[in-house]
Amino acid sequence: MNFSTSLFRLFNTLVACVLFAGCALQSFAKGTQAPFSRVDPPNWWVGMENNTVELLFQGPSIQEFDITLVGTDTKITKISRPSNPYYVFVTIEISKNQKAGEVVFQFIGKKKKKYLYKYQLYQKNQTLQRGIDPSDLIYLVFPDRFANGDTTNDRIASMNEPQVDRKGLKTRHGGDLQGMINHLDHIQSLGTTAIWVNPVLENNQPRESYHGYAFTDLYKVDPRLGSNGLYKAFVDSCHAKGTKVIWDAVLNHWGNEHYLFKNLPDSNWVNWFPTFTRTNYRAETLMDPYASDADKRIMTDAWFDHHMPDLNQRSSTLARYLIQHCIWWIEYAGIDAFRIDTYAYPDQSFMSALNERILQEYPDFTMFGETWVQGTPVQAWFTEKNKLNNAFDSHLHGVTDFQLYYAITKGLNENFGWEEGFRRIELTLAHDGLYHDPFANVTFLDNHDLSRIYSVLNEDFVKWKMSMALLYTLRGIPSIYYGTEILMKNFSDPDAKVREDFPGGWSNDATNKFTSKGRTAIENEAFEYLKTIGQWRKDNPWIGRAKLTQFVPENNTYVYFRSDAEHTLMCVFNANDKPITLQTDRFAERLAGKSVGKEILTGQRVQIKETIELAPKSIYLYDLRK
Repeated sequence: MNFSTSLFRLFNTLVACVLFAGCALQSFAKGTQAPFSRVDPPNWWVGMENNTVELLFQGPSIQEFDITLVGTDTKITKISRPSNPYYVFVTIEISKNQKAGEVVFQFIGKKKKKYLYKYQLYQKNQTLQRGIDPSDLIYLVFPDRFANGDTTNDRIASMNEPQVDRKGLKTRHGGDLQGMINHLDHIQSLGTTAIWVNPVLENNQPRESYHGYAFTDLYKVDPRLGSNGLYKAFVDSCHAKGTKVIWDAVLNHWGNEHYLFKNLPDSNWVNWFPTFTRTNYRAETLMDPYASDADKRIMTDAWFDHHMPDLNQRSSTLARYLIQHCIWWIEYAGIDAFRIDTYAYPDQSFMSALNERILQEYPDFTMFGETWVQGTPVQAWFTEKNKLNNAFDSHLHGVTDFQLYYAITKGLNENFGWEEGFRRIELTLAHDGLYHDPFANVTFLDNHDLSRIYSVLNEDFVKWKMSMALLYTLRGIPSIYYGTEILMKNFSDPDAKVREDFPGGWSNDATNKFTSKGRTAIENEAFEYLKTIGQWRKDNPWIGRAKLTQFVPENNTYVYFRSDAEHTLMCVFNANDKPITLQTDRFAERLAGKSVGKEILTGQRVQIKETIELAPKSIYLYDLRK
């Protein structure tokens, strides 16, 4: 779709008049009509490392006004009037002497009529909890499908999908923020220390709004999930229990019902093609020395779907709008980390600038990007200080480690061979030299886009146990998907089958699997298994940065160690259908002086001797001491 300048301005002026009708801002004196309907960000903070912020004022005649600040050392440094007359960008430089409180904008219209607007500046919080690290264990929650804690938001007539319909696979089911708050103890009982929540911002789309990845307002929690205040209360509740919170950031695209897309400040905020063009999903083109410019453009600029317009972060005003939105939520809610959706698809120079800007304000903040790509070199290319990308530093700490996911899920489902089975895992880890810090990668076995691990392993409970033990003890920051602890199953075709409701999250559910009584025997065994390893990890944070030493798998067995100066964890896996006698002299470099300890899964005291008798299809996690 292409716009001429004249048609674009005419179209947006008409839309602006419709959108503005009846709007007034409460910050003005009672009964006074504001010259604009909205300002983004809705507030800001003093004490920021970067003391400038660009405000976007919106109103049908806003460009006709002269805008000044009165009675303050804080000053306006720039006013930009884009092609759409409905908007004005006002950049302010917050004085170092500025105290928390209000700064007053003065708007003077053509008839010299004055309007005063009080913009709130709060004090930056200097004590907020920040960052995740490899000692953490993440629990991923899909909010609409986890638990319905507040039935009063099940129907909101003003929204495009106004009510709950639990019969549909891709309709809204009613899970919400209050439901997550109500079940924090369940999540924590598994030894988890961080919660990653799929997007919670408004998705006022006519279809499939349940998934949350097509934003329609960057400063508003979807009211069917709760409110901005309730999200902040959720974060506070997590922090009170010692649990960190990870925000799911989406910077590549919006929903086509986003009010700014329907009335764009400038046409260059979106990447346009003559006809709808879908991305080719080929992230390797960004690092391929032989890639065509055409393929690169399709990768970065084409749309994810018809209802997801691709954002052009090369626009300086859009870039600042997106960056400020990220910082606003970090400061407002006290978020600890970002998982960044579809990381490979936005402009990578912008992503580097975004990450650097966030770290300028919050040096301990953590960011990891979704990189659903093929091959370790492609995946590593997006991470900070890597050995492959010499063009710029991404400032991205880690990525979602799809390569290790492929290795574990394929390896456990194939016969042992030269590069199959456990050797697939060992070979994948051998490529870690391409990263600056592979321990910062987030590891996983399923998520909201992937088939559930129990189904991937053909509901083989022993293989499931092996997969989880590998996840919890190898390098990286492990993440489990809600319901993994009760062996929830299904495949990702269609996607919604892996986003089913957690049984017991709704008051009328036939069973409540948040309780041991509601779970089957095998579900309780799975729950206790993850609880045992999870609590061990939580009690032993040294595991996060402990050195990983792996030994080339032999005879369908895999042995590796995690160790530091004081601790040693010996991990032994036997995938054979028969018992194996394992000779331990091969592991002398790691076992030296450490032969006594406890087997984590059974709690039994052990002593490592010249040989270890391994039962068929078995797992041993030996916590050894000098």
